[in-house]
Amino acid sequence: MQKGLSFQGNRNGGIVMAKKFLSGNEAFAEGIRLAKPLVISAYPITPQTTVVERLSEMVADGDLKSEFIHVESEHSALSCAIGASAVGARTFTATSSQGLLYMAECLTYAAGGRFPIVMMNANRSTALPWNIYGDQRDSISQLDSGWIQAYAENAQESLDLALMSYYVAEHKNVSTPCMVNLDGFVLTHTYEVVDVPDVEQADAFLPPFETENKIDFDNPKNLAFSAGPDQNYIFKYNEHIGVINAKDVIKEAEEKFAKIFGREYTGLIETYKTEDADYIIITLGSVAGLVKEAADNLREEGIKAGVLRIRYLRPFPNEEIAEAVKNAKGIAVLEKDISFGNEGTVYTNVNSALRKNDVNIPTSNYIGGLGGKNISCREVEDIYIELKDDRFGIHFLGIGEE
Repeated sequence: MQKGLSFQGNRNGGIVMAKKFLSGNEAFAEGIRLAKPLVISAYPITPQTTVVERLSEMVADGDLKSEFIHVESEHSALSCAIGASAVGARTFTATSSQGLLYMAECLTYAAGGRFPIVMMNANRSTALPWNIYGDQRDSISQLDSGWIQAYAENAQESLDLALMSYYVAEHKNVSTPCMVNLDGFVLTHTYEVVDVPDVEQADAFLPPFETENKIDFDNPKNLAFSAGPDQNYIFKYNEHIGVINAKDVIKEAEEKFAKIFGREYTGLIETYKTEDADYIIITLGSVAGLVKEAADNLREEGIKAGVLRIRYLRPFPNEEIAEAVKNAKGIAVLEKDISFGNEGTVYTNVNSALRKNDVNIPTSNYIGGLGGKNISCREVEDIYIELKDDRFGIHFLGIGEE
């Protein structure tokens, strides 16, 4: 099995980990190996394919004891995962772009059935025009499906989210499927040095999956049933509360993760030099590293620039965003998404968060990276300059104002 180039172990807070040179896809596969799903349902689609390829090799080599099921479509992949979860098995699947849209019918079944499936989505543009490169319109189009949604910045976070997502999704107060999103090619196929925990560490972090929400001949119950108007809304309310409860469980998972692995995460958002920032760009995914570089460049020129990275779009960090940006003079939301005929969906969510928390700051929306179009550091620096010059509005990078 191709495991990536290995280096000497790394001592992280007294913890020894193996260093491996991995792509984002391979790093995520390593995290899934450590989580030990009993069932993996796989249908390949670019740029997700490497994940299930690596997992199939792990199963074939005996490094992962799991039932690897080749299915005939993405719809079948998630249907299979739902069935496996319904009998109490930890499950995994992966997809991208049109594949995620083909799964759309099953997404609400998984969420409504409270099946804590973990799925990796390789963010990729949706047709037409046909395009295999990365933007985030696929996952963002499914924000209302009832799934937790996380967005990784780099390969290390990809591996770590693979483990933490099971902890969160399977928690009894959550019982909600989780979609972890990796930017297509920019993250899925870019190689980095990654700290890979050993199995004992992973086992100490992630308990075996146990649930009462399963088919059980000794304790029969009805699953995935119909409900009329007098009951349906109660199930939908409880589904909503499950996603809301994930906020506290994410914090709990990260605290435990830090104790065992020595790496700390910051909940629903990550802030970078926002404490005294006059101008803040809010973004998500791998482009956040580029935005941090641009902020550093402008700091050297005396412009107080900061960055807020959204790590989870669901549950949405309303209070966290408002608190982090409340002293800024101007905010821009940079996203690889658009809700045609309106604005970027992330921008809509951010403005709602500010309004609900009585934060009155002018905002702009910058839509870029559609179809994988490169976003340059200079373009990001120009966003900060435009905020400084009070040039607010809806902007398309490479085209201009709406």
